[in-house]
Amino acid sequence: MSLIDKIRKAREVGVEVGGKSFTIRRPTDEEAIRIGRDDTDMLGIVKKFTIGWDLTELDVIPGGTGAKLPFDAELFGEWVADQPAVWEPLAQAIMDAYKAHADKRDTAVKN
Repeated sequence: MSLIDKIRKAREVGVEVGGKSFTIRRPTDEEAIRIGRDDTDMLGIVKKFTIGWDLTELDVIPGGTGAKLPFDAELFGEWVADQPAVWEPLAQAIMDAYKAHADKRDTAVKN
């Protein structure tokens, strides 16, 4: 695993929403600033920073199999667009992950 991959992996957080597991990536400081400036919509944040899931085909389509689906960003975007109950909790988890990072950094600077 490269150093870049390790840095990115350190930003990952697992969350559960509606009994389903997702992996999110907390925004970097640069991305958080852009989110604040651009007033990015909640769904856009969710699509950009959700990077994994533990879903089956049946979770995604009626009549699907119980086979686990590998995460695919395009498939996730299509699925989540019809899942408004998932948007707010995932967006909140993403922003909470950034806030925890910023708070930890600020505390370290004070000490």
